[in-house]
Amino acid sequence: MYIKLIQPKMKKRPMDTDIKIHMAPPLGLLTIANLLRSEHKISIENENIQEIVYTDKPDMVGITVTVDTLPRAMNIAKKFREKGIIVVAGGIHITTATDMIPQDSFDVLCVGMAEGTWPDIIEDYKEGCLKPVYRCKRKMTGADIVSPAYDELSVNEYLYCNVIHTSRGCPYRCDFCYNSSGEQSYLKRPIKDVIEDIKMVKSKHIMFIDDNFIGNPAWAQELIEALKPLHIKWNAAVSANIADHPKLLDLMKESGCQSLFIGFESVEPNSISSVHKVQNDVGKYDDLVEALHSRGIMINASFVFGLDSDTKETFAYTLDWIVKHRIETVTSHILTPYPGTKSYEKLKEENRIVTKDLSLYNTANVVFTPAKMTEQELYDGYLWIYKQIYSFKNIIRRLPKAKNQRMPYLLFNLFYRKFGKFTDAVCRLITYRRMGIWGEILSHYLK
Repeated sequence: MYIKLIQPKMKKRPMDTDIKIHMAPPLGLLTIANLLRSEHKISIENENIQEIVYTDKPDMVGITVTVDTLPRAMNIAKKFREKGIIVVAGGIHITTATDMIPQDSFDVLCVGMAEGTWPDIIEDYKEGCLKPVYRCKRKMTGADIVSPAYDELSVNEYLYCNVIHTSRGCPYRCDFCYNSSGEQSYLKRPIKDVIEDIKMVKSKHIMFIDDNFIGNPAWAQELIEALKPLHIKWNAAVSANIADHPKLLDLMKESGCQSLFIGFESVEPNSISSVHKVQNDVGKYDDLVEALHSRGIMINASFVFGLDSDTKETFAYTLDWIVKHRIETVTSHILTPYPGTKSYEKLKEENRIVTKDLSLYNTANVVFTPAKMTEQELYDGYLWIYKQIYSFKNIIRRLPKAKNQRMPYLLFNLFYRKFGKFTDAVCRLITYRRMGIWGEILSHYLK
């Protein structure tokens, strides 16, 4: 069989350049490719970096879907289905909101892990008895997770190809997160598989892109011990309760951790409690920042605006906290009620969802009525705090105290955020991959 796998084009946020869509490859599609390629011809088309080819004749098309790309995915599916080609839709949105997918948009819905569904889809296709929905028939484990087909990458099209999953899912169930869906699970991969992937990407700088690298602290410690002999530099995303594990933080630093992405979400205690983010304690935020900075680990802090206790004053209060604590990088979001999550059900029940245009559900648009401010105040505040954080004044005010952090800090704040359009133009001239490599060299060796 010839199977074409497609990543639909995403809409950029107001502050994004094309660097964002060239940041990293679609690991989900690469995983399916590795799962099937021993017996089938596979092609991967990422519409963010290339045009979709409609003139070839695949036997089957697989499309990965997030909520904001669903409208585009349906468009793509229609064109292939008109040619009589079977279209399978999978991904996080299909898994989370299966019952909300418009009928007859796709031939098959793939719910859950590809490793537990795609083999059955292929077998039934051969037998001519495809079902409309496929779910895993057995309980999956971390050992079932298939490595991505890293050797299939168009490496020049991506800033970072050294991206690795050590787990899937998260043990926590924050209301606004896809993980609040009952379909989600948390699985840890065998450590030897992770090490093999690290060797496969052939890089001394690894970006772990798990939902929560420390979802199981004891297992994370075993993994980090296994990283030490590799002498790599690495980054990961962790929950805010990492501060409760000082020995783990010490080990992270020893093994080459450079920065951690942390979902602070809000500096308002009532906002945190309103979405059941139990792993966050606002009263410990100052200690958390100190624990990381004292070990020379930088912070990428994520904030969500529009939670029910937020007011228009929240933006200025949050900015002051960010600048005061010299937070190195910040990722901001507008609360977005993804269909299938607890936040969606709550806002729907309260009749506060204002649009059904799912292409706007990308955390950069206001799609619901906030509790304590207007929709315009929420949107304006979202844009305002971004501009303030990455103003020249606040870039200087947030400059890390540790000299060895200043080069990577300035590279990100200036060349990715402040002058992103210029950097993107350079990437197009020399390739995104070369720019990523140069960034690694500058940040690692010019300390």
